[in-house]
Amino acid sequence: MSRGDLLRDRSVVALLFAEMISTTGSQMTWLALPWFVLITTGSATKTTFVAAAEVIGLALLGLPGGRVLGRLGARRTMIVCDGARAPLMVVVPVLHWSGGLSFPILLAVAFAVGSLSAPYFAAQAVIVPELVGEDEERLTEAKALFQAATRATMLAGPPLAGLLIGFVGAAPVLLIDAATYVVAVALVTTFVAAREPIAQEEEHRSIRAGLRFLARDRLLRVWWPAFALGDAGWTAFFISVPVLVLARFGHHAWIAGWLIASFGVGALIGNGISFRFLARRVDGLAVAAMFVMGQAAPLWLLWMHLPAAGLSAAILVSGIANGLVNPSLHAVSTLRVPPQLRPTVLTTTMVGWAVVNPLGLFVAGPVLDAFGTTPVMIGFAAIQTVTMSVVAVASLRELGRRRLEPLQAAA
Repeated sequence: MSRGDLLRDRSVVALLFAEMISTTGSQMTWLALPWFVLITTGSATKTTFVAAAEVIGLALLGLPGGRVLGRLGARRTMIVCDGARAPLMVVVPVLHWSGGLSFPILLAVAFAVGSLSAPYFAAQAVIVPELVGEDEERLTEAKALFQAATRATMLAGPPLAGLLIGFVGAAPVLLIDAATYVVAVALVTTFVAAREPIAQEEEHRSIRAGLRFLARDRLLRVWWPAFALGDAGWTAFFISVPVLVLARFGHHAWIAGWLIASFGVGALIGNGISFRFLARRVDGLAVAAMFVMGQAAPLWLLWMHLPAAGLSAAILVSGIANGLVNPSLHAVSTLRVPPQLRPTVLTTTMVGWAVVNPLGLFVAGPVLDAFGTTPVMIGFAAIQTVTMSVVAVASLRELGRRRLEPLQAAA
């Protein structure tokens, strides 16, 4: 399958548009909901608790969601999850306008939305090789294409949310997110070809099977904990952006949207380079080893009191490195897992991510309230530097093993 064939495949194109539309709404909510909580409660700690509730929902109910994915298949799982998240997103603005919204209800809605995220995200990973096949080069190109579509939403979603918040407030933006879920369901239902779920034995569905596979795989048992801890830092950073903007630049939600979008612009550039030049020329492990530290290094500039343009430039460079590396990382990670184990293993990794991710939120909120954004930015840069160093070293070691295996077999 050539790059052109990917773009002519009706199922691939429909899924691309569904994810772009749905994720644009989610990116708008990623800014609108924290801004809504921060403005209505005046508490950075409560803001981080709402974000953490979503991640905790993912962690607690994610593993049962993996069994659902195994039974329903990727396509139907995506339809069910988006169909359920749409009405949940409507609850917050409707109760806010009617005077019935309380902080516990906010936490409950966030928890419910999060509980649907693990099977949905795992289904996203499972469905791509179902559509394009198991070849690493083709899958890397497809991952680059899908990630470029997702990253484009970071370019559109946060700035659009910032502008809309300024004109109509944060609550109506949540209704737009609900509408994007409905559109995504319609696209996937109509245009993405239905497939029977991959046959699984009962032992393939168990949590133990997923954990056992990850523990035995010499690369993934290093990569996934590093990614989980690194993403906890990113979550703390993104939730800190509204606080940083309010403290340094005043009530300008568009600046917060601009800063978050800068990462999306950079990642989109990196994804384009990966799709066009790297996927068929450079081994995925080599890509990770060469470029992953480029994601961490620019982040050391964020604690400095730079103008908004300077902060945007640092985030942009980090995003470029992320976009170069992520398609290869996801292709390699997916193909190392046998197809019959993917629903279980990929959901297990998502739940592991969700267990670690709230740590950044629970630390960031009180630190933001007590000391401001500088300690959070320094901690974020340090965590990224350590975790991406681990990923680079593990990639180099695995690349060396892969190149030695033919020689050992010949000997």
